[in-house]
Amino acid sequence: MERRDIILTAVFGTVGAVGVLVALGLAAWLYLRARRSKQREDDLEEQNENCEGAGSSQQQQQPAKKNGFLNLKTPLISTKALGAQLETTGSPGSKSPASGSGGPAAGGPGPGGEPRTPTAGPQNKQLQNVKGGEHPSKAFLHNRSISLVDMYIDNSEPSENVGQIHFSLEYDFQNTTLILRIMQGKDLPAKDLSGTSDPYVRVTLLPDKKHRLETKIKRRTLNPRWNETFYFEGFPIVKLQSRVLHLHVFDYDRFSRDDSIGEIFLPLCQVDFSEKPSFWKALKPPAKDKCGELLCSLCYHPSNSVLTITLLKARNLKAKDINGKSDPYVKVWLQFGDKRVEKRKTPIFKCTLNPVFNEAFSFNVPWEKIRECSLDVMVMDFDNIGRNELIGRIQLAGKNGSGASETKHWQDMITKPRQTIVQWHRLKPE
Repeated sequence: MERRDIILTAVFGTVGAVGVLVALGLAAWLYLRARRSKQREDDLEEQNENCEGAGSSQQQQQPAKKNGFLNLKTPLISTKALGAQLETTGSPGSKSPASGSGGPAAGGPGPGGEPRTPTAGPQNKQLQNVKGGEHPSKAFLHNRSISLVDMYIDNSEPSENVGQIHFSLEYDFQNTTLILRIMQGKDLPAKDLSGTSDPYVRVTLLPDKKHRLETKIKRRTLNPRWNETFYFEGFPIVKLQSRVLHLHVFDYDRFSRDDSIGEIFLPLCQVDFSEKPSFWKALKPPAKDKCGELLCSLCYHPSNSVLTITLLKARNLKAKDINGKSDPYVKVWLQFGDKRVEKRKTPIFKCTLNPVFNEAFSFNVPWEKIRECSLDVMVMDFDNIGRNELIGRIQLAGKNGSGASETKHWQDMITKPRQTIVQWHRLKPE
């Protein structure tokens, strides 16, 4: 009897174990099937979103090249010279380019090879869809995230004259396409021994840095005329207004690295596309040391002898850690001549190249000594092991500032007492 019980127990135990394994296998199969189903749905949704941005349904269905366009998962960027158009129309904006071959990237004409002229209907329809009849760009300004656009807004004057660039913008609402026309440059600096330059323009829509376009090179001139048109296709208006237009002018060199002449950043949420605006923009000198920039304010109250510096934020700091980031903080020394008197520090911000400090420090400086003192501002990278590293620094002073921008900032503070003077400064490596 005991032997029978042992056999039955072994049989039922084996059956139970098999049942548990079968149940676990079934559960795992159902889980994997659900994951595959969700992955297919996600892939289909992503494909639909990409197709909506790519253009017509006919283009979505054909992965091969058709009518000069490619069906890509990323927005297509195309360009075409404007020279022939100017010869026939006399102005860049009087007529849309006809069909033809593109420039540095694939593209050129609209679908079917026909001239692409935006119609008023779709544009007006989209304008009316915005609450209260407000233009999309203005509506976006009210709802945008401050951090993205503020990263590229710089209202300070260039520290040196490196010329100007003339360009215009237009948005084709019907085909969700941004049209950029780069007309000319003016008063560019000479980068070659001949006293001239060989300038060209590199175009990107930040934060995307992979798709870059370039104009043709204009030889031996400081006032180039490019007259070229670039198309950024598959950009709905809301998506476009989260981008920043970056125009960077270079001097071409055959046997060495091309020299940077100057650049401009234009957040597209600031542009009213219903006006088809045209711009003359002063080029900013390139950041040679690429340590980043610091936004700070100065204020001096003669009545109580209080000098206040407010460290607002920094942008594009140099990465000091192996993860491609830094742990920045700012150290400020009040100096009289070469003698350091008083030090202040901000908190440390972990793993960022664009910290927002919002820290104000006040120092007691008598009016008769305000022109003799200075502020040594150092942006540091904190390290748990080893010595903290200098990212970049500026010297704010009335006489011996670290640059023209720093000296002007200090002089503006003195000539406008009790007023807060805000300014961006490029950090120096030493």
